[in-house]
Amino acid sequence: MSSKMQSLPTAANINARFPRLLESLPIIVGLLVLFVPTLYSLLTGIWSSDEQAHGPIVLSIAVWLMYRKWDEMLVASEGKAGSTWGWIPLVFGLLLYILGRSQEILLFEVGSSLWLLAGVLLLLRGPAALKAYWFPLFFMLFMIPLPGPMVDALTLPMKTAVSFVAEHVLYWVGYPIARTGVMLQIGQYSLLVADACAGLHTLFTLEALGLLYLNIVRHDSTFRNIMLALLIVPISFTANVIRVMVLTLITYHFGDAAGQGFLHGFAGMVLFASALMLIIGVDSLLRFGAPDAGKNDGRAVTGETA
Repeated sequence: MSSKMQSLPTAANINARFPRLLESLPIIVGLLVLFVPTLYSLLTGIWSSDEQAHGPIVLSIAVWLMYRKWDEMLVASEGKAGSTWGWIPLVFGLLLYILGRSQEILLFEVGSSLWLLAGVLLLLRGPAALKAYWFPLFFMLFMIPLPGPMVDALTLPMKTAVSFVAEHVLYWVGYPIARTGVMLQIGQYSLLVADACAGLHTLFTLEALGLLYLNIVRHDSTFRNIMLALLIVPISFTANVIRVMVLTLITYHFGDAAGQGFLHGFAGMVLFASALMLIIGVDSLLRFGAPDAGKNDGRAVTGETA
């Protein structure tokens, strides 16, 4: 019983784990007051749609990344004073939030969170803390809703390209398929390639998945990291093609009800599973082009936590 009681967290070890927590409490409360209403609006609004369903996932991963890098940030900024330069992103972020919230511009309202967090880090812990947290803040870019006209302008050519490749692959293996724009005709069924299947938001989600993998694995080979980062785009496109083909084949073999029902959601899982397998497969192939893996400029790599 006594050993269990000793393992309970105390005020001393909580303060050691999260230094300056009490001093930062007003800032934390202020950020919650600002963004809890925003988060509620997103969860009950745009994030509940198929096209923006990646938003809460990206936010959850970003929060996990911040927690994961907390100790690294504390070590990097230990004994260093905060920077008054933090007032610039902080004030800019507040102005951006006010404009976005009052005018209902989600791009500004959600995007202001990055500027505010960057400003707080600079003010409290200095540039070293901001450098340690650069990837979680960058990762949050993928949750910011983009303007509708921009999404529409970029989504149409992407859907056309995905439809074109899916049609030719299925025709090559012997299926009776034809295409008109983004409409696929297979047998007696007509399928419209929707934004959720091959749109810009889907590409962003897969890009975020690839960059997350790259950050967690963190190879020592610069060549391997750069090549994998560049190949994330074609990998994401290929995964979209695979999803469209899977939905097309489900509809052709099991009917329209199956294609639009549970198996439609299953195709979404196929999308992410195929993207992850492609990333791992390409990463394994790149290992042969990076003989210096496990080393950094000929020196042994110290154990750094990603």
